[in-house]
Formats: sequence, C-alpha cells, structure tokens
Amino acid sequence: MTDTTPGLKATLQHDLHTAIREQDKVRSGTLRMALTSVTNEEVAGKAHRELSDADVIGVLTKEAKRRREAATAYTDAGRPELAAREEAELAVLEAYLPAQLDDATLDRMAAEAVTEVGASGMQQMGQVMKVLQPRVAGQAEGGRVAAAVRRALQA
Repeated sequence: MTDTTPGLKATLQHDLHTAIREQDKVRSGTLRMALTSVTNEEVAGKAHRELSDADVIGVLTKEAKRRREAATAYTDAGRPELAAREEAELAVLEAYLPAQLDDATLDRMAAEAVTEVGASGMQQMGQVMKVLQPRVAGQAEGGRVAAAVRRALQA
C-alpha cells in the first residue's frame, strides 16, 4: 500500500497557488520565500536531493526563527510597521509547523533525557542534547531546549 498523502513541500506549493489566486500578498510572499529556502536546501551540497517532511520542517523552523528575531529587532528599533509584517509572515509559517512544546513538557523531557544518559553535570550537556534534539525536532527551538537541559542538569 502506498502513501497517497502529499508531502509538506507539495502542500506549500498548492497553498501558494491558492494564495496567488486569492491575491493574498502576505501569504503568497511568505510561501514563495519558504519554497525558495526549501529549494536552496535541496541543491546545497554536492548533489541535488529531495527533502523529507522533517527536513522541510527544519527549513521552516529556521525561517520562523528569523522572522521572530527580525520582529523583535524592529520593535526594539521603534519600527512597529516592519515588526507587524514580520509577525504576519511568522503566523503564516507557524501554520505549517508542529505545535510548540510548552516549558513544563520540555523540562520533563529534558529531565528524562538526563536520567537516560546518566548525566551528572554540565560536562555531559552535549550528550543530553544529542538524545533530546531528535525527540523535540520542530517542536522547540534549540535555545529553549538547551535552557531546559541546563535547568535539568542543575536540579
């Protein structure tokens, strides 16, 4: 039996066509940018490759992080109109990302990873991160994961 569900990249392309037809400038511009980033990732390196849905989510997560940081920078610089545009693009991207883990869940998962690795101090943070990162992929940014691991190791 073959899987007939479209991949995330195909969904992005379909939604881009719909946004263009509906003349939704923010949505179409954001999806165009996201698909360009996906294509750039596909051709990066020595050989062209087709990205898996997990890889596409990774690309979208990076783009969402860029939007979040840009919105903060524009807000701090007193440019609310530019911050609002970045936040609108972020909202479009977040619709394609898995739900973000709350801090309590992330802390629990970090504590479990610390126990699993048998880590006793900050020296083993890398080992804990190596175990935890795949479990939270796309559901929490690296900085939040690292902070949760630090809290778990200091407990």
